[in-house]
Amino acid sequence: MSKLCTGAIVPVKTFSKAKTRLNLSNEKTEDLCKMMLNEVLQTISKSSVIEKIAVVSKDESALKIGKKFGAVEIYDEKEKGVNEAASIADKYFLDEGFASTILLPQDIPLIQTEDIQNLCDFQMSGRCVLVVPSRKFDGTNALLRSPVDVMETHYDEDSYKIHLTTANNKSAKAALVLIRRIMLDVDEPADLQIILKYSKPSISKTLENLLI
Repeated sequence: MSKLCTGAIVPVKTFSKAKTRLNLSNEKTEDLCKMMLNEVLQTISKSSVIEKIAVVSKDESALKIGKKFGAVEIYDEKEKGVNEAASIADKYFLDEGFASTILLPQDIPLIQTEDIQNLCDFQMSGRCVLVVPSRKFDGTNALLRSPVDVMETHYDEDSYKIHLTTANNKSAKAALVLIRRIMLDVDEPADLQIILKYSKPSISKTLENLLI
């Protein structure tokens, strides 16, 4: 594998246990998660800068969706969280000789291929970490790491700050990158209204049905 290749990591929590703050029924929650994962993976699969996608999940439905887009299916039996899932995927991409990875969540359905390209355009030579925060600046919605093992992930409260600080401590060039569509994630009911306002018709229709 070329040392210039970039891999995408998409950790997926079991659908039935995800997005509890949305206060949706289990069925609607699963439908929403499936829709968002489909949108995110479809976009990543069309990106010219991503060589391989790894979906890390315990949910068989999520892995099946990943397979549809040619993703490597990594079964996360213990499902201890994003950091553990990222660690599992890191090992895969290191073994495959990838130069860098971008970790993207499954709940940013507005992401477009140009957003991934724009993020990669900010990549600096040598050891580099790029962080796209969440809209509320309380999390990390995209994390580019080069090399793959430049640092472990730290997905906790204010994770974007922790990622930047950790990168500096690891002598890596670090930058906060603001990419609007990547910053728009879905965690609370108000987020659904924002996504509904700016999404394409296919997403809007699904969301409207979920909100009935």
